[in-house]
Amino acid sequence: MKPIISVVAPAYNEELVVNQFYDRISSILNKIEDYDYEILIVNDGSKDKTPEMVKALCEKDKHLSFVSLSRNYGHEIAVAAGMDHAIGDVVVLMDIDLQDTPELIPAMLKKYEEGFDVVNAKRKSRDGETFMKKFTAKMFYKVFSASSGKVKMPENVGNYRLVSRRAVEAFKKLRETHRFARGLFCWVGFPTTEIEFEREARVAGKTKYNYKTMINYAIEGLTSFTTAPLRWATYAGIFTAVIAVLYLIYVLVMAFTHNPSLQPGWASMMCVMLFFGSLQLIFLGVIGEYLGRIFNETKQRPLYFIQEYIQTNQGRQ
Repeated sequence: MKPIISVVAPAYNEELVVNQFYDRISSILNKIEDYDYEILIVNDGSKDKTPEMVKALCEKDKHLSFVSLSRNYGHEIAVAAGMDHAIGDVVVLMDIDLQDTPELIPAMLKKYEEGFDVVNAKRKSRDGETFMKKFTAKMFYKVFSASSGKVKMPENVGNYRLVSRRAVEAFKKLRETHRFARGLFCWVGFPTTEIEFEREARVAGKTKYNYKTMINYAIEGLTSFTTAPLRWATYAGIFTAVIAVLYLIYVLVMAFTHNPSLQPGWASMMCVMLFFGSLQLIFLGVIGEYLGRIFNETKQRPLYFIQEYIQTNQGRQ
């Protein structure tokens, strides 16, 4: 019996790209003679015709599987659902918008056959993205790697990767509510390598990642893997306390020496108060982020509920 490749692709309102994705990925997988395959599309609560289109494809092609979640849980939860239901000996995680070049899969398989459990697809460039997005992405990778201890995340690596079955099983054991798949795959370890590729433009539709989403995603990534922001709050508190003490000494010296340069000023005093007040609020927010995560994790709710599941006939008995 041939080993199976599962291609997992989360989808949210992707009716414009579903057929193009299916045609392109099928043509590639059909050419890989040594493997059978499964295409698993995870519908993350789409409001358009995505579910109907995928189900129609399932009726024509028994290599296609379909998991439809009960509502929109977000991309990270859709990834978890895909990993939970993928049957393959090897799993390829990719976005459905075809920015992740499917033609890279045979080269990823070769790396897997060389003994690597995780094969990351690394972008050579970020063409089509604004300077601000490139800059913030680069800063995020640097801050994450600097603050997350032994968990190092390679730069310019997104969700596109090949994962062995044992790495998938390790990933499935991580059931936290606040998820950051890129970091989790780094955390589980196992031999890892990279393949560079030129990321393509989105074939149709609009990206679901605006600046607000990216900021929230960065916060999830940092707070999921490190308590460094809490330590930064401590350092900032020590620094501002030292500045405040030095300023107090300066004021007392000026007052006792009756220095005429010391002039009372409510404006300057208000600026100092606003600065320290703002700093306190910022780090109260940081503490609140961690407390909120503790609150959500202690509820131990299921990550998702499934509305419908259509499994490929490639499943093993």
